Amino acid sequence: MTSEQRPPFPPFDEKTAVEKVRGAEDGWNSRDPAKVALSYTVDSVWRNRAEFPTGRDEIIAFLTRKWQKELDYRLIKELWAYGGDRIAVRFAYEWHDDSGNWFRSYGNENWEFDGDGLMHHRHASINDLPIEESERKYHWPLGRRPDDHPGLSELGL
Repeated sequence: MTSEQRPPFPPFDEKTAVEKVRGAEDGWNSRDPAKVALSYTVDSVWRNRAEFPTGRDEIIAFLTRKWQKELDYRLIKELWAYGGDRIAVRFAYEWHDDSGNWFRSYGNENWEFDGDGLMHHRHASINDLPIEESERKYHWPLGRRPDDHPGLSELGL
């Protein structure tokens, strides 16, 4: 295996799709743009809201801007569907802006992978819901979600 491979590899079954989703969640919760970008092909194509980053350099720039704005970011992803080299997920993340306003952002992503397990297409649709700090459901320390923390379905999201 080379550094340009990210197991598990397609075609995905339920176990490997769940593993891929959790790996993506863990990466994004690191809030390390350069680390996260390594899970995507060098020419990866995204649609994220109204932005269309292409390639790792644009992904790194996008994520850097994102996590400068979305403070104390914590994310949960959940497998929705899978087949062949594709995975669909739903997710929700909580964050606040520099004025202390809290949000829960809900979304869906469609992913397509190459044979090395790198994502080469990512299509994300996301909506932001303002919440009160008291409505937050994600309270783990910044970083990886603990294994015993409830997922989206268990939280009623």
